Amino acid sequence: MDELREMLNNILSDQLYQLILSNPRKKEGAFKVKFRPVTVKGELLFQMTVYEGTKVFHENMDKPSALVEILGRMENDFRQLEGESMERRIGALVSKKGKITVKSSKVQRDPQKRDILPDLSHNRTKKYLLEEGKPVPFLVDLGVQTQEGKIVRARYDKFRQINRYLEFVEDILPAFGEGPIHIIDFGCGKSYLTFALYYYLHERKGREVSITGLDLKEDVIRHCSRLAREYGYQGLRFLRGDIADYEKEDEVDMVVSLHACDTATDYALKKAVDWGAKVIFAVPCCQHEVNGQIQNEKLAPVFKYGLVKERIAALLTDAVRANLLEEKGYDAQILEFIDMEHTPKNILIRAVKGAPARDTQIRQATELLHVDTTLQRLFEDAEVRE
Repeated sequence: MDELREMLNNILSDQLYQLILSNPRKKEGAFKVKFRPVTVKGELLFQMTVYEGTKVFHENMDKPSALVEILGRMENDFRQLEGESMERRIGALVSKKGKITVKSSKVQRDPQKRDILPDLSHNRTKKYLLEEGKPVPFLVDLGVQTQEGKIVRARYDKFRQINRYLEFVEDILPAFGEGPIHIIDFGCGKSYLTFALYYYLHERKGREVSITGLDLKEDVIRHCSRLAREYGYQGLRFLRGDIADYEKEDEVDMVVSLHACDTATDYALKKAVDWGAKVIFAVPCCQHEVNGQIQNEKLAPVFKYGLVKERIAALLTDAVRANLLEEKGYDAQILEFIDMEHTPKNILIRAVKGAPARDTQIRQATELLHVDTTLQRLFEDAEVRE
């Protein structure tokens, strides 16, 4: 902790842009904490923003208190830290055995932009990863932005959704390491989030990225391919294909499956595990399978209401999926996402490889409710073949 303490002591100043703690060790509590400098009545403080479920909490503290808070949370609550100031970028990773690895590098900035100072205002407008006022080609084509970069009022929810998605991506960037990033997006559809992912990683973060968007609709593939060419996104391609039958990759860093219907999500998750993907993002939809199976004599008074049964079945499906990923060595979280267009489904399963594989006892729960999911069978069949 001494090396981390010294690094934090140097970066906690009025030149700090932000510092983020992420990848929580526990399922309950905060999933992310941010720190940034603020001035209150002329005094330099550090505003801590804690993200817990759907709630956000703020607290201002002086530098010694902020230092103690960060070190305590890294020791007990989080596995990753990333920070950036005008001069340096820092990072820290906590291993399974509690060993902390820290890194620090000097920031190479455009000399003409050296005067971009951190915003020290106490109550400021939310700053999005994709900024208002800066036109992005795919956002303009979507009708989210004007040619001047202003957000179209009627499309502001879409703008917020895209930025929320990228915030989830930002949290797991350390999992990719320093090399090229290879991503498969199953069921990419119109692909506005696929374009956002490529733009953020390649254009904003400067990473070498290869993304393949996969969808069954030929017209969608043609449209997205044309846009990728127009934008000059050479690392972004779109192919027609089915999740279950896709066999063209040997190794993938990240698998994305947004709004895949019913058991299509299970096939995407199975593919991701087989590839050893470092990161998995899944926003499931239409979980019909479990709704047709779930039963329990003592819970019959609850299940007799169709709407209640449907929602319990959907939540159970995603809980089973997350637990099964944990059994395969992933740190899995179920997070609330902004509603997808035309659907109220707003659960994101985010899984990062590297946790110890363990028996979650999830099969006891599924047996109790007479449930046998596609993902369970896929994993069990693979174990038999092995």
